[in-house]
Amino acid sequence: MLSLPLNTDPTYSAPDSYSRMDRFFIGLINDKRDLPFIHLLLKVSFSIVPLAALLFVPGLNIWLWLLMAATYLYINNVTYKGPFGLMLHCTSHRPLFRKEYAPLNYVIPWLLAPFFGQSPETYFAHHVGMHHVENNMEDDESSTMSYQRDSGKGFTRYFFTFLFSGIYTLVLYHFNKRSKKLAWRTVRGELLFIAFCTALCFVNWQATLVVFILPFLAFRLVAMAGNWVQHTFICPEQPGNDYRNSITCINVKFNHKCWNDGYHISHHINPTLHWTEHPKYFREHLTKFAENRSVVFAGLNFLDIFILLMKDDYAKMAAHFVNVGDVFRSDEEVIAHLRSRVVPIPFPVAGKVAMAA
Repeated sequence: MLSLPLNTDPTYSAPDSYSRMDRFFIGLINDKRDLPFIHLLLKVSFSIVPLAALLFVPGLNIWLWLLMAATYLYINNVTYKGPFGLMLHCTSHRPLFRKEYAPLNYVIPWLLAPFFGQSPETYFAHHVGMHHVENNMEDDESSTMSYQRDSGKGFTRYFFTFLFSGIYTLVLYHFNKRSKKLAWRTVRGELLFIAFCTALCFVNWQATLVVFILPFLAFRLVAMAGNWVQHTFICPEQPGNDYRNSITCINVKFNHKCWNDGYHISHHINPTLHWTEHPKYFREHLTKFAENRSVVFAGLNFLDIFILLMKDDYAKMAAHFVNVGDVFRSDEEVIAHLRSRVVPIPFPVAGKVAMAA
């Protein structure tokens, strides 16, 4: 285990000056700290979108087409999927553009998200409208609580349950909660995406497969693996306690690339906290992290932890575990603590447990 290291994750530092283009966009957005999102939007718009269009051009040499397809899949799934997905996440909680330019807020979920396999509106309806409301408890349709969370078999069952029934259960959830507007937005976004892909298959099914369908499958796998890791280490006695049902990852390149997404504990405590403020929040609440024996890792991202869970490599996780407040005495104690938080928590039992804050 590690003593608390100095934090190297990104915070906000105002530049000495802005370019003319940056000044223009600052006038459109709610928070100048989100200017990097504009830069990412422009990069995606002038790389992913044109390359996708080229793949639909008829009569291309097969080897040229295959090269472009491989390039598209790499750029989409390796270069931009993480940053774009977490930009969608941040802008779902905090709208990017000001009220007077509100129609521009549709650009990310409606125009660009489908290229990354995300059907319009469904992410917001699931993540903001359901997941944060239910906090991984019984009514959360993507809850990890009832699974053995270091089990490959458990994750496989979790993923395929979501893949084949996730939209249905999400719509049913919103109808039962009388949030029919979100239910309609979910149905509309998913059906329009399916209809759009179906129509494009009659134009060029190979290009449609590469541009939309494979990224769709990749996104749903990555999203479920991410949620699995974020809510793997759950305290059976207080599964609704944000400090005890999620994790924080610090000092990792992932946070620089994906807008401090490793700070999942503070994100659940305050979903609208700006992404640049999470390191400060973490430092200011170390006592709470220590009191709750929160799971904090340094130098590991969510994918690293997922692989270690599947390999049952608790020794390496313990080596990267941050001993906030020096509440643990040895790696063996850390390992026992981590193992105690991955066991299944039956919903009837969980429902009776007080959701301590």
